[in-house]
Amino acid sequence: MSAPGEQDLYEVLNVPKTASKAEIKKAYHKAALSSHPDKVPEEQREEADVKFKHISQAYEILSDDDTRAMYDQHGMAAFEKGGAPGGPGGPDLDDILAQMFGGGGMPGMGGMGGMPGGGPGERRRGKGRNEVQQYEVTLEMLYKGKTTRFASTKNVICDHCKGSGGKEKAKAKHCDSCKGRGTTTRLRPVGPGLVTQETVPCSTCSGRGSFYADKDKCKKCKGARTVKQKKILELYIPRGSREGEKIVLAGEADQDPDDAEPGDIIFELVEEPHKTFHRAGADLQAELNITLSEALTGFNRVVLTHLDGRGIQLRVDQPEGMVLRPDQILRIDGEGMPYKKSDAKGDLYLTVNVKFPEDGWLKDQAAVDRVKAVLPPPEAVQYKVGETPETVNEVEFVEVENMDDFGGGSDDPRAGAEWEDDDEEGAEGPQCAQQ
Repeated sequence: MSAPGEQDLYEVLNVPKTASKAEIKKAYHKAALSSHPDKVPEEQREEADVKFKHISQAYEILSDDDTRAMYDQHGMAAFEKGGAPGGPGGPDLDDILAQMFGGGGMPGMGGMGGMPGGGPGERRRGKGRNEVQQYEVTLEMLYKGKTTRFASTKNVICDHCKGSGGKEKAKAKHCDSCKGRGTTTRLRPVGPGLVTQETVPCSTCSGRGSFYADKDKCKKCKGARTVKQKKILELYIPRGSREGEKIVLAGEADQDPDDAEPGDIIFELVEEPHKTFHRAGADLQAELNITLSEALTGFNRVVLTHLDGRGIQLRVDQPEGMVLRPDQILRIDGEGMPYKKSDAKGDLYLTVNVKFPEDGWLKDQAAVDRVKAVLPPPEAVQYKVGETPETVNEVEFVEVENMDDFGGGSDDPRAGAEWEDDDEEGAEGPQCAQQ
């Protein structure tokens, strides 16, 4: 549950609290793409950067069952530096994390106590929080590999005060609000006439147990201990990479003086749909569009352009009158996606699609006769004695687009439109009758 004034993580991703993992991932993908700093004007980039980090933080917490459960119970207080939910009579975050992760709390998260021998208000120093972002890539980029450079603005420890927040030789004041503990206890309503006691970071000293007066604050960082820094980063995507793989830029996340080392920026690859190829593992699939004449007589021509710009030329000979039929599959070995760190490649599967001539291409009866002369004649229907139809009715036909009207208006489950129900998401399978 969120504290008053605290932005709800579910609202950040615009999902209900009952959302599944798949719904959360889909919402994060949508929000991250629309709010990416690279997609806004320069003057709006800083605001977009803050919003993007909130979106990434919300996804990182809600996509994991353990951290989501902690958030649902305690809100963001469970992850604040120097503080944890609980207080007298309440759960202790260190105990929760010790049960979940084998003792010592979660790396990068503050506990209520410090390292052995540490004083009040101190916390365990671990690695900072990672920043997870989704990165859209084309199939061409995954086929050939890609190196891209981009500008990243992040917090770095102020080099003027070395992360203390104060001027040289200035002494920090003991925080009377929290008595130097870095945390305070407050009451929070949880229902009509009901309140709970929780421990939160001290707002006066930001959970550090001490603070600098305005006149003693560092002139460069204004006491914030960190400053903004723009840096050009390089992202390398190896050839053969796949959807969902993660590219890690180690130590490139925001720096924090309370962390032993900064976290990582992690890019999760999202493969964009391709207009020609469909990928599965290291194999590719595409449509082979040919004419009726080519299906019957063969051909030798470029049938498609590959992901690296090469034209794929296919020679199809028709020995002894063999023909290519619709939906027939042709495999070309070694023309699929490359394997990572290897010269080997998967295979290319071509699904035959025969394009028939347009209506009216046979202009006269003489042309019809010439086609009939070269095509196999229709098979004559052989009837046994006494089975020949006594009468023959000549009928007309009407062309329809689909089978939706088949059995329409009846309650027969075999009717055409009813078959669609089996493919709908969430449709139940056959049920066994109880005896």
